[in-house]
Amino acid sequence: MSNDEFRAAMSRLAAGVVLVTAYEPPFDAEGPKGEDVGMTATAFMSVSLDPPLVLVSLREGSRMDDLLDEQPLWAVSVLSESQSHIAGRFAMKGRISDRLLFEDVPRTRGEATGALLVGGALATLECRTEQRIPAGDHTLVIGRVLTAQIPSAEGGPLTYFRGRYRRLD
Repeated sequence: MSNDEFRAAMSRLAAGVVLVTAYEPPFDAEGPKGEDVGMTATAFMSVSLDPPLVLVSLREGSRMDDLLDEQPLWAVSVLSESQSHIAGRFAMKGRISDRLLFEDVPRTRGEATGALLVGGALATLECRTEQRIPAGDHTLVIGRVLTAQIPSAEGGPLTYFRGRYRRLD
């Protein structure tokens, strides 16, 4: 089986789309301030109700994987069908700085994690890493949910199917 065959088969599995965020603290208290980092993910799921756990799959060596290896606090915004532009911009490879990508995105800062939460998201979760599991070319990050909110009940979820963002109809 080739990578292309596997990718084509998995593209037939519809997935919800989330934005994973974390705050990268400054390296030096006297240097430049820290930075907010974001990443679009479709490999996200609930793991356990008691305790409340979720899982996100991160490409090994990606900026988010490296950050969450050092920073245990992060957040997830479950994107609505009207937020495909947010998903697209944080999924780009070789993109401009995350600071500029967040510039016009409505957001608040999570009280438990300091990570950004997207305004208009269907749900937001703040998490603390419980476990990291190497899995092929990805890292599975299991997080304990510290807070869960439903800021917007408007609209349906943003989904990803056959290589495109889609709405449920």
